[in-house]
Amino acid sequence: MEPSRDLSRLIEIMARLRDPLTGCPWDLEQDFASIRNYTIEEAYEVADAIDRGDFDDLREELGDLLLQPIYHAQLAAEAGHFDIGDVILAITTKLIRRHPHVFGDVAAANAERAKESWETVKAAERQAKSLKNQEKTSILDDVAITLPALARAERLAKRAARVGFDWPDRDSVVAKVTEELVEVIEAADADDTAATHEEIGDLLFSVANLARHLGVDPEAALRDANLKFTRRFNHVEARADADGVALEAAGLARLDGYWNEIRAADKSGI
Repeated sequence: MEPSRDLSRLIEIMARLRDPLTGCPWDLEQDFASIRNYTIEEAYEVADAIDRGDFDDLREELGDLLLQPIYHAQLAAEAGHFDIGDVILAITTKLIRRHPHVFGDVAAANAERAKESWETVKAAERQAKSLKNQEKTSILDDVAITLPALARAERLAKRAARVGFDWPDRDSVVAKVTEELVEVIEAADADDTAATHEEIGDLLFSVANLARHLGVDPEAALRDANLKFTRRFNHVEARADADGVALEAAGLARLDGYWNEIRAADKSGI
C-alpha cells in the first residue's frame, strides 16, 4: 500500500484498517461515539493552524480532519447505512441546490445577495422537512447543540433575528448587557448560587448578541482573548523567573507590575 494524492487510496486504507482479519486492533474497536470527539478536536486543530498562519501544519491538520468523514462513512457502510459515495452525493446535491445564483438562473450581484439566496433555500428545505415529517419545526432546529456555547448563542440569536425577533439597535443591546450585569451582581450579593449561574448565562448570551450587532464573531474574539492572556501570562512567568521569584510568593502587586509591562508593550506596538 503506497501513499497517493488520490482520495480513493485514503478510502482503501481506512477499509484495510477496519478489516476484521488483518486490520488494526485499535481501529476495529472504534464506533461512531468513540471517534466523535476526535472529529471535533481535529476541526479545532485546523482552526488553530489557520490562526497561527502555519500552512505546513494546516496541510497536515486538514488531512487529519479529512480522515474523520472517511472513518464515519466506513463505519456506516459496515452497518449498511450509507457509504462515502452517498456522503459525496449528498453534499454535491446540497451545494448545487443552495447555489441557484451559480448553477441556476437566480441573480446575486454580491456576497450579501448570495447569502440571502442560500438562506432562502435553507428555509424552504426546513419547511419541506416539516411537511414530510408532518410535524412543526422551529427555525432554531438545525443550530447544532454541540457547537461551543458562545458560538451557539450567536447562531441562535442570528436565526431568531431573521424573523424580526431582535433588538432594534446597538444601544438597546448595550442596555441589556448592563441590565444582565446588574442582575448577576444582585444574585451574587444574595449568595444565590443557582440564580448567579442563570444570570451569568443571560449575561454571556447578551454579550454574544452585542458582538453580533457589532459584526464580531464572539467565539473568535474570546479565542483571541485567551491567546492574548496566555501570551501575557507567559511574560509574567518569565519575568518572575528572571527575578528569581516564585509565582506563589511574588504577590499580586509584583505580578500585576509584570503584567502591565507586557500590556504597555502591546499598546505601544513594541
